[in-house]
Amino acid sequence: MSEKATVKTGDKAPALSLRDMEGQAHSLDKALAKGPVLLAFFKAECPTCQYAFPFIERLHRQFASQGVSVWGVSQDSERESREFAAEFGVSFPTLIDAKPYEVSNRYGVACTPTLFLVGRDGKVELEGEGFSKQDLLAVQKKLAGEISVRPDDLFLPGERVPEYKPG
Repeated sequence: MSEKATVKTGDKAPALSLRDMEGQAHSLDKALAKGPVLLAFFKAECPTCQYAFPFIERLHRQFASQGVSVWGVSQDSERESREFAAEFGVSFPTLIDAKPYEVSNRYGVACTPTLFLVGRDGKVELEGEGFSKQDLLAVQKKLAGEISVRPDDLFLPGERVPEYKPG
């Protein structure tokens, strides 16, 4: 068994081509031609994923019209992924990385959620594991700066959001 590669900030993002829950193919190279891509690896039963994904959905809603792609990369079946998306309000594409998790292994995903922000040049601009308030704010700031927009607050007044939840 080969050792997992761990993709870090500054690395070229490994090639990614997966189908979504409707069977439509998604290729990282094609998506990058339109703009940056935020990859969010998850498992449906992961409590930290369940907590994080509504905030990732907010990022999607803030930047989708500016050419930014947000993709959930599920390590579960299509049925489990569909139920997760419905329950947690996920409207961005959910790609299925079925066992033996070739894409997850290529990226070195050791826990979920794991995020990778891939810039137009194909390099990883940010990466993080678990739920991190600072990571999500850094993704938002990086995207806002790249496309020169001022997005709404990611965390709303009155929301009690922890700084970190391990994956």
